Amino acid sequence: MPVKVGLLALQGAVGRHAEALAACGAAPVEVRTADQLAAVDALVLPGGESTTISMLLESSGLAETLAARLADGMPAFGTCAGMILLAGTVLDGRPDQRSFDAIDVTVQRNAFGRQVDSFEADLDVAGLDDEPFHAVFIRAPVVTAVGDGVAVLARIDGRPVLCRQGVVFVSAFHPELTPDLRLHRLFLDTAFGNAKEN
Repeated sequence: MPVKVGLLALQGAVGRHAEALAACGAAPVEVRTADQLAAVDALVLPGGESTTISMLLESSGLAETLAARLADGMPAFGTCAGMILLAGTVLDGRPDQRSFDAIDVTVQRNAFGRQVDSFEADLDVAGLDDEPFHAVFIRAPVVTAVGDGVAVLARIDGRPVLCRQGVVFVSAFHPELTPDLRLHRLFLDTAFGNAKEN
């Protein structure tokens, strides 16, 4: 059976992530309840509005289950707002906003500007082949500091925008908005090796 990868589906679009994961051989599952979260092998936390997602995690009863799964080593991939949720420290979040400290990074929300400041860039990504990854940044956060155990896989203007610590990946951009599957595949390969194809 392919690995079941949950898609946190409380707010924000998950369809493109689901398509990418399925194309990589995983079984995507939308997650809105604690029981659904308990049934998956990994979780993608997509873009959206991080404060809204944080509040919905609390009101849905998912927050504590998610915290426990992450503490137990569940693989996770947070993109844009998902990066903020997985971070150890959020510099400019609301006082009641929760982050899950799944990766030892400090994140600044909307660091690249507002919606009108969205942009695209080609990134050199450690762990991929020589072909750059075309990245889409939309109201993107940025990593301002990383802990000793964090690998910075890509930077833009010297600032980290793709990081990994163990089986937790975070990106400031939206890898699902391009047809390039290499980052989803890298996440799955790091977390599960060939298990996703068995």
